[in-house]
Amino acid sequence: MTKKWLRGALTLVVFSQVGVWGQNIQNNPTSNHGNKFEQLGTILPDANTYRTASGAPGHQYWQQRADYVIEATLNEKDLRLEGKETITYTNNSPDVLTYLWLQLDENQHSPNAESNNFDGSKVSKPITSSDLDRLDYKRMLDGYGVNILSVTDLYGKKLPYTINQTMMRVDLPVPMKPGTKYSFKVEWNYKIPERMKIGGRGGYEFFPEDGNSLFTITQWFPRMCVYSDYQGWNHKQFTGRGEFSLPFGNYSVTMNVPADHVVCATGTLQNASEVLTPAQLTRWTQAQNSLEPVEVVTLEEAKQREKNPEKEKRKIWKYNAENVRDFAWGSSRKFIWDAMKNEALGKKTMCMSYYPKEAYTLYRRYSTKVVSHTINVYSKFTIPYPYPVAISVEASNGMEYPMICFNYGRTNEDGTYSERIKYGMISVIIHEVGHNFFPMIINSDERNWSWMDEGLNTFVQFLAEQEFDNNYPSSRGPAHKIASYMSLPPDQLEPIMTNSENINNFGANAYGKPATALNVLRETIMGRELFDHAFKEYARRWAFKHPSPADFFRTMEDASGVDLDWFWRGWFFDIQPVDISLDSVKAFVVNERGVVDTKVDSVMSRVPKEDSFEFISKIRNRESGMKFLVDIDTTLRDYHYYTVKEAGPKPQKVGRSQADFLENLDAESFKNYEGKFYYELSFTNKGGLVMPIIIKWTFADGTEEIERINAYIWRKNEKNVVKTFVKNKEVVNIQVDPYRETADIDESNNSWPKVLSPSKFEIFKSKSSGRR
Repeated sequence: MTKKWLRGALTLVVFSQVGVWGQNIQNNPTSNHGNKFEQLGTILPDANTYRTASGAPGHQYWQQRADYVIEATLNEKDLRLEGKETITYTNNSPDVLTYLWLQLDENQHSPNAESNNFDGSKVSKPITSSDLDRLDYKRMLDGYGVNILSVTDLYGKKLPYTINQTMMRVDLPVPMKPGTKYSFKVEWNYKIPERMKIGGRGGYEFFPEDGNSLFTITQWFPRMCVYSDYQGWNHKQFTGRGEFSLPFGNYSVTMNVPADHVVCATGTLQNASEVLTPAQLTRWTQAQNSLEPVEVVTLEEAKQREKNPEKEKRKIWKYNAENVRDFAWGSSRKFIWDAMKNEALGKKTMCMSYYPKEAYTLYRRYSTKVVSHTINVYSKFTIPYPYPVAISVEASNGMEYPMICFNYGRTNEDGTYSERIKYGMISVIIHEVGHNFFPMIINSDERNWSWMDEGLNTFVQFLAEQEFDNNYPSSRGPAHKIASYMSLPPDQLEPIMTNSENINNFGANAYGKPATALNVLRETIMGRELFDHAFKEYARRWAFKHPSPADFFRTMEDASGVDLDWFWRGWFFDIQPVDISLDSVKAFVVNERGVVDTKVDSVMSRVPKEDSFEFISKIRNRESGMKFLVDIDTTLRDYHYYTVKEAGPKPQKVGRSQADFLENLDAESFKNYEGKFYYELSFTNKGGLVMPIIIKWTFADGTEEIERINAYIWRKNEKNVVKTFVKNKEVVNIQVDPYRETADIDESNNSWPKVLSPSKFEIFKSKSSGRR
């Protein structure tokens, strides 16, 4: 070995990347060079005067409007809902319309609904009565579905209509020109489903212990479909999964119910003095300025109503709601009602909860405060909450509507509850209240793209959970928690950009993966400052409008100045997972005797993997000065909060052996490099999804360093990368993705020296040895 070779070798270490990448491109035609980093181009729809290339609404953007006046009657004895409505439809489009499309969602429960046969079925063992009911669905659904009694103009003249499953076309007597309005009337009724048995979002739950029911009235009236610039009429059938696509409008609704029922609904109560007792009205007035929940309708009042029901007398509750896309309500004599004010970003909102006694211990303590917390956090990351109320209703399920949502959270008979139930309840309240922003305000098309509301909402839900308590056990958001889903065989996966009805693993694909993707964008790709500004800009641009996926993708790039096409392509349009393997490490030093090649032995150490994404998230939260709700309001600390939990095992330090130098060379000219350590790392992209390479260096003196390499390292060769790093200290351990922030599906190839995770048996044995 000569000095000339030595100089060449050191030059190669520092400058050889371009040449090597060029050879890889030319000599490896199967590398698909450039595909993962090319712009989305024609994958996205062309920009136009309605939707710009920046992702903002264009100067000719338009959307339709539908205003409703509705009279509803709840027949508790016959379990039937009767309704009359007047719809005023405004044609803001440049098109002439000859008919209108309405949605009849309750026809989902019709025994003749085609969606009953969309999925396969088989006899399970052991079989239950519920299984038999599902197989014999026509008997189970007998009598369900919407009965349209009449469709007329304002003067009572019949309008021709056609019902196609869950859609109804109303033919207009004269074409609607752009800029005109048309009003018509619909009268209907339907049998209210027992949702705890046949499923669905709306219906009733019967409580055999006291003989009363809790009604959740949702998707209950014939509603206008969306007519948009990019799709025309959205009359894709409702089968129960892909949710809703609805225009904005004003609502004036009266609900005729048994006199001892309490009604909660979208909007503001117009006749409190007529439906509340004097004591309840006084408490309602107190709640208007209270920063603590006030029981407007008390536990004792609810218990008395349960024991002495008034089934003959009636009351009419009146609610109005402005600029909403839907209207839902609940009714029951079982309801307890508490309320408090919130002033998020200077605007007053009444935060409220309605719940039966079966949920009292949990809901009285947490629900309304969680509603308020959700409004605060979401307003910070999107736009200030614009509506006057936000309501959480305990109904043993989870579903969202403007200003009102239905959640779960029952306690044991003695009022106790597990920590799992508590956090599950808090999470579902945050999630469902958060839906006020996605999609009730930022009004995306749920029927086609579930991820645009569920995924974005689950992402902000994670942020709200982390601000509730720095030790909050979030189930979605951290990258490593989606890795098991992304590691499934390809035939069990589909891209996030899959129509709502066609998703196999709905929870992971519509909720978990898009929420994780946004978390990765915020924490790993863009950084919090750039991401938060762009995300907020998307919310601002599309509040009270109808965004499409392209509008979101384009806005995030436009407002941040970060090219994200490679990210959208990999995470949203593909199914490949992340698996970046650290294949080999070569170490060099330079001293007065020349270059020393320190050979790496295949040392293996058993080091338990820590749950590190939460760790770095908590560190960043603390660094930002975040104040957690459980610290601000210590009444939210229950007996679970003070339970001492055992700390998990900590990672052990591992070392490596070194070999002597290869040759004794005169290296006088290389004294400037004395004391430097050169580490040549070879990586393979085994998963296919390109991501940044995040490296944690542990040095011989015990110090550590995090180094982040942009995903563009893969742009010249998407399969293999070799990169050399220069360090001032000797390295004893290298770990890729140390905080588990990229969703890497195989962490066994992320470390040097090789790190083996303990087997399930070893974990069990370790835990068992500590038992007495």
